[in-house]
Amino acid sequence: MISGDFNLVLPEVIIALYAMAALMFGVYTGKDLVAAKINTATALVFVAVAVWIGFGPGGAHTAFGGLFINDAFARFAKVTVLLSGAAVLLVGQEYMVKRDMLRFEYPVLVALSVVGMMIMVSAGDLMALYMGLELQSLALYVLASFRRDNEKSTEAGMKYFVLGALSSGLLLYGASLTYGFAGTTLFSGIIQTVHAGQMSMGLLFGLVFLISGMAFKVSAVPFHMWTPDVYEGSPTPVTAFFATAPKVAAMAMIARVVVGAFGTAPGDWGQIIALLSVASMYLGAVAAIGQKDIKRLMAYSSISHMGFAMMGLAAGTAGGIKAMLIYMAIYVTMNVGTFAFILSMEKDGQPVTEIAALKMYSKRAPLKALALLVLMFSLAGVPPMLGFFGKFYVLQAAVDANMTWLAILGAVASVIGAFYYLRIVFYMYFGEDAEGVDAGGMGAVAWTFLMVSAVVMVLGIVNMFGVEALAQAAAVALVH
Repeated sequence: MISGDFNLVLPEVIIALYAMAALMFGVYTGKDLVAAKINTATALVFVAVAVWIGFGPGGAHTAFGGLFINDAFARFAKVTVLLSGAAVLLVGQEYMVKRDMLRFEYPVLVALSVVGMMIMVSAGDLMALYMGLELQSLALYVLASFRRDNEKSTEAGMKYFVLGALSSGLLLYGASLTYGFAGTTLFSGIIQTVHAGQMSMGLLFGLVFLISGMAFKVSAVPFHMWTPDVYEGSPTPVTAFFATAPKVAAMAMIARVVVGAFGTAPGDWGQIIALLSVASMYLGAVAAIGQKDIKRLMAYSSISHMGFAMMGLAAGTAGGIKAMLIYMAIYVTMNVGTFAFILSMEKDGQPVTEIAALKMYSKRAPLKALALLVLMFSLAGVPPMLGFFGKFYVLQAAVDANMTWLAILGAVASVIGAFYYLRIVFYMYFGEDAEGVDAGGMGAVAWTFLMVSAVVMVLGIVNMFGVEALAQAAAVALVH
C-alpha cells in the first residue's frame, strides 16, 4: 500500500479504528454506563470527518488500482451520510436512555455501517462495492433487532436479514454475469467494453440483476416488501437511521454503478430505473393512505421518495444526477426533523405511534405542531417549501431528458401522496381533541433538530445553503 492510496482511504480507516477502539473501551469499562458518552463521541467523530472531507483536497483520484474512487460525487455522498448519521445518533440518544435501550454496541454498529456506506459510494469495482454493501448490511441487520426483548424488533431483524441475503444473491449473480461477459469487475473496464459496442445480452442481464440487488437497499418496488415491517418493528432511533443515511448511500451506489460502469448505455438502464421509479412512487403514495401507524406511513413515504430520486437518475444526465443529489439532501433533512418529532410522541411515558393520537395536538404544543406542519408540507411537495423544489428539480431533469411521460406520472403521484401528509396536519389542527400524545417528552437536542429542519425547509429556498453548487460539481465528476 503506497502512502497516496492510504491517504485517500484515511477517513474510512479513522472511523473503522474508532469503532474498534470504542468497542474495546465499552467492553473493558463500565459497559452500558459509558454508552451515552460513546454515542455522543461517535456523532462528534462523524461531524469532524465530514468537515475534513468537505474542506479537504478536491479533484478526482483513484486508489488500489481503481478499486477506490475519491471524487466530488463520493465526497458529497459521504458528507451527507456522515452528517445524517451524526444527527440521528444525537436525536435518538435521550429516547434510548429513557427506555434503557442504549447499549455501547449501538453507536459502534452505526459507525461500522457508515464505514460500509462510505466504501459503497467510492467503489470503483464490483468486489469493493460488495464488501462495502455487506459491511453496511450486516450492521443494519443487528440494529433492526437491537431490542432483543421485543418480538416485533426480533421479527424485523429476521425479515431484513432473510430478504437482505436474497438481494445479496441477486447482486452477486449480476456481478458474476458482468464479469463473465466484460472480463473485468472494474467499472473503468466494464464501461470500455460497453463503449466498444459489446453490450451483449449476457451483460444486459448482469446489469438487470445488479440493479435488482441494489434496488432492495433503497426499498424500490418490487423490492420493498421488507420496509414497512422493519420500520415498524425496529427501535424508533434505528428506524430514523434506516430512513436517512443508508438511503443516500444506496442511491449514490446505484448512480455510481449505472453511470460509472454502464454510462454509455443509458438507453439500456434508463428504462429499468424509470420503471422502478414509477412503481415506487405509486405504490408508496397509494399504500400509505391506509396506514394508521406513523412509522409504517414513513416507510411507504420513503418508498415513494426513492421513486422521485430515481426519476433524476433515470434521466442519465449530469442535470439528472444533480437533481437526485439535491433531492436526497433535502429528503434527509426532512426525515431527521420528522423523526425527531416521532421520537417525542408519548403518553404517560410510553411511546405512541398511532397517527390518530395527534388529534388537536396544536392546542397542547403549538410550536412543535407548526414545525411538523412545515415538514409535512415539504414532504408533500407543497410550495414554497424546500421539498417542492426538490421535486421540481427531478421533474425538470426528466423533461430535459425527453422523458416527459415520467415527469407527468411523477406529478400525479405527488398529488396522491399529499393526502396522507395533509391528513396528519388536519388531525393536529382540526381533529377531535383526543389528548393521545403529551405536549412534553422532547429533549433539547431533538427539539433543536425539529426546529432547525423546519426552518431550513423555509429559508433553504433562497440558495439551498450552497448544496446546489456542490451537487452540480458532484454530478459533473460522475458524468465526465
